[in-house]
Amino acid sequence: MRSLLNGSKDRDNHWTETSGAMRNSLSLLLIMLALCGDPAIAEAQQPTKVRKIGYLTSASGLGPLEEAFRQGLRELGYVEGKNIVIEYRLAQGKLDRLFDLAAELVRLKVDIIVTPSTLDAVAAQRATRTIPIVMAASGDSVATGLVASLARPGGNVTGLTALARELSGKRLELLKEAVPGLSRVAVLWNAANPDKARDLEETQVAAGTLGLQLQSLEARGPNDLESAFRAANSKRVGALFTLTDSLTITHQSRIVDLATKRGLPTLFQTRDFVDAGGLISYGPNDADLYKRAATYVDKILKGAKPGDLPIEQPMRFELVINLKAAKKIGLTIPPQILMRADKVIR
Repeated sequence: MRSLLNGSKDRDNHWTETSGAMRNSLSLLLIMLALCGDPAIAEAQQPTKVRKIGYLTSASGLGPLEEAFRQGLRELGYVEGKNIVIEYRLAQGKLDRLFDLAAELVRLKVDIIVTPSTLDAVAAQRATRTIPIVMAASGDSVATGLVASLARPGGNVTGLTALARELSGKRLELLKEAVPGLSRVAVLWNAANPDKARDLEETQVAAGTLGLQLQSLEARGPNDLESAFRAANSKRVGALFTLTDSLTITHQSRIVDLATKRGLPTLFQTRDFVDAGGLISYGPNDADLYKRAATYVDKILKGAKPGDLPIEQPMRFELVINLKAAKKIGLTIPPQILMRADKVIR
């Protein structure tokens, strides 16, 4: 009798343990189902999708402007290696290589291609008409056929413009005011870059309205710089205006040195030349443009079509004057110009 009672108790205990285990399993299953049913929690459980950004430039290296672009991405929640990867492709100033690098980014199936200049964007669009392209600081993207209009670009290209040509008259006006008696200005430009030919034409028109004569100094590579400055000497120019592109940016220190040795006042489109020892620069705040390019990347990654995003113009402009450079060539900058400067390097 006692054995029967003990057996009955054992069965009851076993059933109690089994029932408890089943209840625990059932509770765990219900919790898991509840979690999976919550969209926010389910989304959090999904692995983060890493988007691939291509960065195509004809320049030789990366610098503060690229950091401004990355900073813009970070402020929008993008972290390299976590939810984005940036594939950099630098043509090292070799324009023929630029097109091969653009095709390479297409083969990598990047989500977006970011380009600093018009020429970079042209190379990217030649490689793809489907992958979105964001320009950080383009020239005349309408004239080059990249977009249909600034308001409605159409196609796969959008971004920001640096207004390079539209500012030619203002820049020459500043140069004429800084150099009393100026009548002849040399324009150094990369003749291998078709976009710069249009910049030169606009500069010539602006010079005519100011009563200035222009002397074109063509350079297709770094080996042409010395001969270009010898031509400036022979033409007795009174100042030098440099059109910005990958060639002149890469060799900005050399250009500044060559001009300083000849006592030429210099005018540039971007501030980095003045930081390198040039005299005057006037133009958009490029760091601001590159940072704003990140907002285009963000919108497109979230589903916006590049053709529907209007091309934006600069919001901030800077006049920078280097008094150290002025002293080296024996030039006194009029006080009325100094008062208008956003930055004076002393």
